[in-house]
Amino acid sequence: MLSLFTQFADWLAYSIFGLSPESKWGSALQFFIEDTSKIFFLLIVMIYIIALIRASLNIERVRDYLAKNNKFVGYILGSFFGAITPFCSCSSIPVFLGFTSAGIPIGITMSFLLTSPLINEVAVLMLLSLVGWEITLMYVLIGMGIGVAGGIFLDLIRAEQILQPFALKAYQTADFSSDEQPASEKLTFRERHEFAKTELLDILARVWKWIFVGVGLGAALHGFVPESWFADNLGNGQWWSVPMAVLAGIPLYSNATGVIPVMESLILKGLPLGTTLAFCMSTVAASFPEFIMLKQVMTWKLLGIIFSLLLLSFTLVGWLINFLYVV
Repeated sequence: MLSLFTQFADWLAYSIFGLSPESKWGSALQFFIEDTSKIFFLLIVMIYIIALIRASLNIERVRDYLAKNNKFVGYILGSFFGAITPFCSCSSIPVFLGFTSAGIPIGITMSFLLTSPLINEVAVLMLLSLVGWEITLMYVLIGMGIGVAGGIFLDLIRAEQILQPFALKAYQTADFSSDEQPASEKLTFRERHEFAKTELLDILARVWKWIFVGVGLGAALHGFVPESWFADNLGNGQWWSVPMAVLAGIPLYSNATGVIPVMESLILKGLPLGTTLAFCMSTVAASFPEFIMLKQVMTWKLLGIIFSLLLLSFTLVGWLINFLYVV
């Protein structure tokens, strides 16, 4: 199936537009056409199917379960819930406030918030189609691991005490006296279909521009940057290349959808996998725009702790993967 996208891209770039496969423009355009057509096809099919399955997900029930069960299990479930929900940092904030109001420990809530922008079904589908299941699995496990470890650390330092005053008040006044469970909502297939269709259109409306931007940047790297540049400058295992990549990602802003085509191009250009992951995670989860949004619910002190925690985590992960894994 995926070879059809390659054939379509070859036909359009080389036959219709008349570009040479050896030219920079031809290589870049072929990459752009193949990746955008493949990504949009997978998104339309898979988001609809996943949304059908998720149609009866009850956030209140999930929130109640997290608040009343084993804390370590809560970290894992919070991270998992962040991974399967298609939230960027800005849309995660209302859910963060809902969790806080329910009195869920701040670490569990942060496990959700840290994982949510790093992993979603769109990112997983794109990674799977672009770089294979091994790197996809590694990315998912690392993202969830960062969420769990960050949540445990923030609980240990009692980070709820340095939330914004209104968020702290909501946390302190949460009511656990009621054992009443939210009613289970049973949906007909038509209602599930309508939910899935709405979810599909909503996600596409939010991510289509990032797909074009991300694939466009990836195509530019693929077609115009010399093959040896990244390998010569950042690909020889220098210890400083990983923290440099992490710092380079901070001023940028993208979501996981937009950054993954860039990740593919960097790997193809010879950048080590660990350095590439460190850069992309920094761009997605530690960028200035995201932290400006998080300032709505966190004090500067808490933001500084989380920011430092993420930068250290991404750097250590990059070093470890470069040591263990050679693309």
